[in-house]
Amino acid sequence: MTRAVLSIGSNLGDRLALLQSAVDGLGCAVRAASGVYETQAWGGVEQGPFLNAVLIVDDPAADGHGWLRRAHELEQAAERVRAQRWGPRTLDVDVISCHDPDGTEVLSHDDELTLPHPRAQLRAFVLVPWLSVDPEARLTVGDRPRAVTELLDELDPAERAGVSLTDLVLQL
Repeated sequence: MTRAVLSIGSNLGDRLALLQSAVDGLGCAVRAASGVYETQAWGGVEQGPFLNAVLIVDDPAADGHGWLRRAHELEQAAERVRAQRWGPRTLDVDVISCHDPDGTEVLSHDDELTLPHPRAQLRAFVLVPWLSVDPEARLTVGDRPRAVTELLDELDPAERAGVSLTDLVLQL
């Protein structure tokens, strides 16, 4: 497998520096980075706003589990504490989707990794930045691939409006 879509977010500490640490930690595997968006926290836990971005990464040696290991390593380097589900975090790195070299989306339903991410289609803070770097993006929901633009259109307009592009930039 070569290509993956990663969603990164932070709402503790120097949020931009923590997002940049993920980009830097992935090095030359990063092929594209979205703009940086600010969003309110998702999941019902009271906390500060997030900075979010999407990265397109590519590594012929990495499979879905390899990307998940890298995500966890980046979170650990940022001293993420997993005390509360959907709670505040220094860095969150989610593997949204993975694709084989021929472009086929990889599906996984094992105990460690679910691909595509099971809630990506519900999250404007994932879909909006993703479309900015891949306007033709598709995501399998249920048993069929769907255009990410279509998934975004199905979200509540207030949720879409809550994803605000900032003037912050991630350096590749």
